[in-house]
Amino acid sequence: MNTDEHRSSIGATNHAGLTERIIEGAFRVSNQLGSGFLEKVYENALTHELRKMGLHTVQQQPIHVYYEGIVVGEYVADLIVENNVLIELKSCRAIDDIHVAQCLNYLRATQIPVGLVLNFGTPKVGIKRLMI
Repeated sequence: MNTDEHRSSIGATNHAGLTERIIEGAFRVSNQLGSGFLEKVYENALTHELRKMGLHTVQQQPIHVYYEGIVVGEYVADLIVENNVLIELKSCRAIDDIHVAQCLNYLRATQIPVGLVLNFGTPKVGIKRLMI
């Protein structure tokens, strides 16, 4: 995925504002649905919530990993918001180091500067904000 051609020019302060809006949407989803559903349920609900907020949100965006100009791997990002924040959704007991590593790898592959790991598996949404 080449996000450079699609990424809007957004400063560091705007990243903070954007992630705050995304987190606000995640809390709305969590308050309405609670915990215990599959990730896909939260993905669909959060996508709906973010779009209601006027945020351009893409689900299941393929991510290509390149080595010396060839594709050597492909992954899928759960959500990409405004081409500037990548979201990895979880529905588990806690955000683990492997989830953080997964999101960081996606950020490196896409060159998207900010990522959020959101865990809906607990009564209170777990949030981990990452930057590269």
